[in-house]
Amino acid sequence: MDKFIYKKSAGITALSASITDFKYKKHSHQEYAIGVTLRGIQQYNLEGSLQLSYQNGVMLFNPEQAHDGRAHDEEGLDYVMLYIDPQLILDVIEKKNIVRFSTPIVYDYRIEQRILSLSKAILSDKDEAYCSELLLSLTDSLIHNNLCADYKKDNELIRKAKDMLHNNLENVLKLEEICKELNLSKFQFIRWFSTHTGITPYQYFLNCKIERAKQLLDNNRDIYSAVTECGFFDLTHLNRHFKRVYGTTAFEYMSHR
Repeated sequence: MDKFIYKKSAGITALSASITDFKYKKHSHQEYAIGVTLRGIQQYNLEGSLQLSYQNGVMLFNPEQAHDGRAHDEEGLDYVMLYIDPQLILDVIEKKNIVRFSTPIVYDYRIEQRILSLSKAILSDKDEAYCSELLLSLTDSLIHNNLCADYKKDNELIRKAKDMLHNNLENVLKLEEICKELNLSKFQFIRWFSTHTGITPYQYFLNCKIERAKQLLDNNRDIYSAVTECGFFDLTHLNRHFKRVYGTTAFEYMSHR
């Protein structure tokens, strides 16, 4: 039976998941995603390459790094994941520029245990101060093991396209307006954006809507505000797309917060 438990503390969202049949649709997160495979094999496509995280594998996803996900076989999969805002990581490491994980999967006992300690603390409602201390310990381990490198920023045109998509989440996607601004044909834009980001403009736009809805649920627990502000037709529409990315509907996610 598929099971997803989300909790948040100290600005970090922790997920405990158990899946058998569920498959994540291709998506990305605004946050860093750092996790550990506890049982089974996690299979996902990342930047055109198939990745397999076996038991004790530490999975490292950068912000806006498109991927899907599923259990590799019928035995299913258990794992934990931490979603951490990029600015929070910068505050911890005392840097101004975003860093990037250079390796998608590592097998490092110390890092694994620090991820498990932090996820357990959040999921069991430990004090925020304690969770912050565990985050510092985890981040120090990641830096110490040279798993982070300077982040290669988007070129100006990609950033402009992303900003235009972000600024219109309450509306339907209007490719013609974006293409006119960028001086590209519709098909040139789709091909160009997909090549640079690993995800189509529509997938990126929809993903941004879902991420924004999750932020609204975290901040004010108003699910109908999330429907309206993120341009979904109704709650059913939001729930359907939310589940494809987070494994649970927006209503279920909010109910367990």
